[in-house]
Amino acid sequence: MTVGEDDRTDVTMPAPRNRDVLVKVARMYYEDNLSQQQVAEELGLSRANVSRILASAREQGIVDIRIHDPSGRDTTLEGEIQSAFGLADCRVVSGRPYEAALRQVGPVAAEWLLDSLRAEQRVSLSWGRTLQAMVDAVDTDRTFPVEVLPLVGGLSSVTSEITGEELVRELATRLGTTFQRLHAPALLESAAARTTLMAEPAIASVLQAAAHSSLSFVGLGAYGVGSSAAVIDALRLTPTQRARFVRANPVGDVCARFFDADGQEIHGEVHDRVLAVSIADLRAIATVVGLAVGEEKARGVLGALRGGFLNVLICDDALAKALLALAER
Repeated sequence: MTVGEDDRTDVTMPAPRNRDVLVKVARMYYEDNLSQQQVAEELGLSRANVSRILASAREQGIVDIRIHDPSGRDTTLEGEIQSAFGLADCRVVSGRPYEAALRQVGPVAAEWLLDSLRAEQRVSLSWGRTLQAMVDAVDTDRTFPVEVLPLVGGLSSVTSEITGEELVRELATRLGTTFQRLHAPALLESAAARTTLMAEPAIASVLQAAAHSSLSFVGLGAYGVGSSAAVIDALRLTPTQRARFVRANPVGDVCARFFDADGQEIHGEVHDRVLAVSIADLRAIATVVGLAVGEEKARGVLGALRGGFLNVLICDDALAKALLALAER
């Protein structure tokens, strides 16, 4: 009986620990685009041994295979993030710099939204540039029998940001559906002012309806960065109040609700002057989708993930890598 080439004993097979051979075979196969049979013939090995060498190169980290989706998604990072944090889903886009990543996150989030919408759902939004990018990317000829709701009052004192009310109205228009308005600012001058507004049925009922959404989309912030810093500045805290807030170790915010590294909501002066759903409300919503761009958001997003009020994350690869690195520390 003639022994096939792949079945013969190959006395020239190098020891698996010989990294130079692993690198050489990997380069010939992956970079020079030679077939396993061609590599085998070139080096005097069997094709089976070439296959085992390539497998060993992957196991030892010499070869790192990454799959990049044509839409700009990094599916390898998506799987790593989803597994590391127990998420129901994850979308990671590749993009530099910030503005380019933002332009990619918007359409990916819009696609996720349109694929997930179901009739008679309540869909709620917070505010921020990532959500604006998502809403701007929603383009459909279909109409959706859903209701769109705000999770937070208008951010009139943070002038650089589009308000949640504007986003709610625009998304409802694009989906051809109805929405509710929240005629109140997000940030109040005092806790008493917030208490007074929350006593108004027209305001309390909207937030209560938002808290019972089926699907929520929220922007995620990091303390001291961008709009999160602007929120604190807009509240004009006294030095004593700010010092007390800082001692609570805030790392991020969602719906202008600040939380610590474990995702626990921080109470006190800031909390009492914000008109929005609470983090406890978000935890009760079936699906909460967090959107964020930029590695500087990593501490805030990690806190949100640890707090357990996100089910889905849509972000860029710089943030995804920073999250994984930070979680390993």
